[in-house]
Amino acid sequence: MYKIENVLRPYAWGSTTAIAELLGRPASGGPEAEMWIGAHPDSPSAAVHPNGVTQPLDALIGSDPVRCLGSESIAEFGPRLPFLTKLLAAEQPLSLQVHPSLEQAREGFARENEAGIPADAANRNYRDDNHKPEMIFALTPFKALCGFRSPAASKDIFEHLASVLDSAAVDTPDVISGVIADLGHSDESAALKAAFSRLIQGGSDVSDVIHEVVAVLSAGAPLEPHREALTAMLDINEAFPGDPGVLISLLLNHLSLEPGDVVYLPAGNIHAYLHGLGVEVMASSDNVLRGGLTPKYVDVPELLKTVLFEALGVPRVEASGTEFGQELYRPPFKEFQLQRIELAPGAEPVPLAQTGPAVVVVVSGSVMLDSPKSDLRLERGAAAFIPDIEAPVNVHPVQGATDVSVAFAVTTGLGN
Repeated sequence: MYKIENVLRPYAWGSTTAIAELLGRPASGGPEAEMWIGAHPDSPSAAVHPNGVTQPLDALIGSDPVRCLGSESIAEFGPRLPFLTKLLAAEQPLSLQVHPSLEQAREGFARENEAGIPADAANRNYRDDNHKPEMIFALTPFKALCGFRSPAASKDIFEHLASVLDSAAVDTPDVISGVIADLGHSDESAALKAAFSRLIQGGSDVSDVIHEVVAVLSAGAPLEPHREALTAMLDINEAFPGDPGVLISLLLNHLSLEPGDVVYLPAGNIHAYLHGLGVEVMASSDNVLRGGLTPKYVDVPELLKTVLFEALGVPRVEASGTEFGQELYRPPFKEFQLQRIELAPGAEPVPLAQTGPAVVVVVSGSVMLDSPKSDLRLERGAAAFIPDIEAPVNVHPVQGATDVSVAFAVTTGLGN
């Protein structure tokens, strides 16, 4: 087992304090948006050897894939760590985005390589050949946009906007009336695609409408009965004034997670995290197609090919317990599952639910990892990589501890 040192990503939308406070260390003074825990080649963790020498985790795995990953994981995913874990702290909205399917990622990556687009180019959509299904475990109250509402529900909101504009003696803009007509289409998928396409491609006409709508609502026009959606829209506009994603947000489910709530995001699900701290797990990929709320490149034709235009319920994941006292979160993906481990002082050890490789991060107290081959103590804020060969591993409270300890562990979903 190896302690690992992890990389902080200082994206501008990140909180300056949330990750530092969670891990019990001083803040850096700048935004700390994500801490990457894994072996993605863009920001691999560093494994600490017993002699103190560090080695990039992807290099450690590459030196002995069978020992580190196990034959079952290699057979399914190849000789790489199939998941990436992040601590994510959003102070401002992230970009509106969607992730490709595995087939789309492979085709798009090959196509952009053949076109000679540099790997770090701003107009690159596909950074690797993998898909990126995700899951987020909320550690604080967490706000997000996730998937499409029903067209009828969104139509009600846009009709409300038309009404408040009319009450303010503003003629209903063509953009608003067009979206209302789009959402009235009898085919739900066609309705959502038409409304989304109109907004994402509307340019300055959409920006002008946003400014009109925001001005009228800010002047005291009624938000009811759509207060949650319209309040979120106004907040989003504060961060990205006039961006088409401001109105697109009204097409999407508004998610308010409480600590301990979990949702997963499959390929094609249009989403944006708005605010909060969570443990995020995903297939090891950095493929993102953006659809607004960002100054970065937005490839509209590729985006429209990738978004799944279906009205779906919120894809929540409930905890499943086991006879061994494990608390597991198992999304419908093979790449990963999440285990939350809570240990009171003097509690019995909890077995690590490990199939293939695993990573562990401690967010409260301290724990002891114990396998037939070695043991490793982790304090709050520390993380570890556990090779497949170390299994089975038990997680113990540290002897003499007086506080409850909490850790999160990620392994593959191959054992499900």
